[in-house]
Amino acid sequence: MSLKARITEDMKTAMKARETAKLNAIRLLLSALKQKEVDERIELDDNAVIAVIEKLTKQRRDSVTQYEAAGRQELAEAEKFEIAILGVYLPEKMGTAEIHAAVLAAVSETGAKGAADIGKLMAVLKPRLAGKADMAEVSKLVKAALQ
Repeated sequence: MSLKARITEDMKTAMKARETAKLNAIRLLLSALKQKEVDERIELDDNAVIAVIEKLTKQRRDSVTQYEAAGRQELAEAEKFEIAILGVYLPEKMGTAEIHAAVLAAVSETGAKGAADIGKLMAVLKPRLAGKADMAEVSKLVKAALQ
């Protein structure tokens, strides 16, 4: 079963169980997926669905930070709930040791030497680690490896 089909089935289950908060979060996700398909005139595969979920999750994290800074805890909690719902559809995250090993392997593959090669290295790592690792953490480890 594709990830998109699983999300649709979860929406139906949430409807039947009358879980409105979960249903709203899933509908938001399906809406974003449909918008991406319409905009690009493509059928999204699982990797593209994961990319959309990661984008929505990042937006929610930014919103949580802003809501907490403004003292709007109830809105921050709603965003955290949506992050939890979206997180169900993301693949399991890699550990720091696994990411470090992938970075070192990519360094040896590309022959990257210094800070000028960060872009080249990230271009190799992004497709491999997308959805499996936080790209901000990957970037930090790349910078550390090239110094």
